[in-house]
Amino acid sequence: MATHIEGRKMFLAGEWVEGERWIDVTDPQDGTLIDRVPAATKEDMEACIEAAKSGAETSARMPVVERMHIIGKAAEYIVTNSEQYARIIAKESSKTIREARKEVGRAVETLRLSAEEARRITGETIPFDQSPGGIGKVGYYRRFPLGIIGAITPFNDPLNLVAHKVGPAIASGNAIIVKPATVTPLSALLMAQAFAHAGLPEKILSVITGRGGEIGDVLVEHPAVRMISFTGGVETGLAITKKAGLKKVGMELGSNSPVIVLQDADLDDAAASCVSGAFWAAGQNCLGVQRVYIEENVYDTFKTQFIERTERYIVGDKQSEITDMGPLITEKEAKRVEALVEEALAKGATLEIGGERDGAFYSPTVLTDVPEGCALATEEIFGPVVLLYRVAGLDKAIEQANAVDYGLQAGIFTKNLDHAHRAIEELEVGGVMINDSSDFRIDAMPFGGVKQSGLGREGVKFAIQEMTDTKVICFKLG
Repeated sequence: MATHIEGRKMFLAGEWVEGERWIDVTDPQDGTLIDRVPAATKEDMEACIEAAKSGAETSARMPVVERMHIIGKAAEYIVTNSEQYARIIAKESSKTIREARKEVGRAVETLRLSAEEARRITGETIPFDQSPGGIGKVGYYRRFPLGIIGAITPFNDPLNLVAHKVGPAIASGNAIIVKPATVTPLSALLMAQAFAHAGLPEKILSVITGRGGEIGDVLVEHPAVRMISFTGGVETGLAITKKAGLKKVGMELGSNSPVIVLQDADLDDAAASCVSGAFWAAGQNCLGVQRVYIEENVYDTFKTQFIERTERYIVGDKQSEITDMGPLITEKEAKRVEALVEEALAKGATLEIGGERDGAFYSPTVLTDVPEGCALATEEIFGPVVLLYRVAGLDKAIEQANAVDYGLQAGIFTKNLDHAHRAIEELEVGGVMINDSSDFRIDAMPFGGVKQSGLGREGVKFAIQEMTDTKVICFKLG
C-alpha cells in the first residue's frame, strides 16, 4: 500500500501556501518518498517579489533590538527541535545523522552570530577638512540595507547555508527570498518555520520551492531584487551573472581544493584530517580535499596511512549512528563521479582503493598517477574521490596547487614557519589552513574564493557588508 503524503506548504511572504503542482522529495539512499512540496510558478515568484517590497520597508524600520530578538528566538526554536531538524537533513540529503546534527549546531551558531552582528553595523566619522573644500564641514558614513535579497541555496548544506543567507539579511534590515535546491527543500522550510515561530513580520522572509528553470530567472532578473546570493556550480553562476543586470552578486562556486603535506609534518594528523576532509558528506563539499601533494620523502608512508584510514570508513545507512558516509544526492551524480574515475583510469591513473558504485552510493576512492589531461585533475569532483601526488618539495606543490581555475581554500601540513608563510603568500586561494586540511571553516570567518571559486565573501559579518550599501552624510556648518 502506497504511503499517503499530504505535502508541505511553501512560505510565501509570511504565509504557508499550497501549489497546484507538486515536487516529490525522495531519500537518495533508497528512493523512498519523504514528502512533497509545491512546484511554484512564475506568477508565485512575481507575487513574492511584490510582497517583499513592503517587507523590505518593514525590515529596514525594525529596531536592531527587535531584529536581534527575533533571530535569537529562531535559533532557540531550532535548538529545541534539533533532532527533528537533523533527521530531516539526514533523510533528504546525503548526510549521515551524525553529520546532520553537526550541521544543525552550525546553523544555530550562524543565527546567533547574525543576532550579535546586528548591533555592530556601524559607520565612521569622516574628517572632511583634510581637503581645502571640506573646511567647515563635518560628517560620517552609515550602512543601509539594500532592500530585497534573492538567495539560491544548494543541497549539500541544506540548513546552514540557508542560515548564512537569511541570518545576515534580516540582521541588516533586508527582506529575503530563498529558492532552495529542488532536491532538499524541507530543511529550508524548517528554517522558515523557526522564523515564523519567532514572530518575524510578514513579507520579510519567503522560502519558495520549485524548479530553477521555472522560477529562478524571475528572481535573478527582477529589478526590485537588489542582490543575488548564490551557492552552487560554476556554470549556473556564470549564467546568473549574465542575467542579473545591475545589482550586487555574491557567489560561492566551489573548488577542487589542494592540501600540501611536507616531510616535517605530523603524518598521522595529516592523514586523519585529509581523509575526513575528502569524504565528509560523501565528498559533496566545496571545501573538500581533492588533491593532496606529498613531499617525496614521506609519500609512501603518508599514502599507506591514508589508505588504511579510508579502508576503515563505514559506508551505509545514513540514519545509523556508526555510519561515516552515505550516498551521493542522486544516482545520476554517482554515475557522473563513476565516469570521471573511469576516464582517469583509462588514461593511466592507478586505483588504490574504492571505485565501486551501488546505486547512489560510491565508495571512498583514492587515485594516484592521475594524468594532467583528466577532468579529475582540474575540475571539481564533488564526490568521494581524492588524488594523491608525489612532489619534490614546496615549490612544485604550490605550482601544481595553483595550476587550476579554482581557488577557494587550501591546507598545508608543516612545522616550518617559513614554509607556512610562503604558502600563505603564494597559494591562490581565499583561505590557507596551516596544519589542517582545506575542509575547515567557522561560520564567523570571511569565506569565499578567487578565480572561478566565486565573488565576494560570506561569513556573517562579511555577508552583512555585502548586503548593505554605504551612505555618506555631510553637514556644512554655519
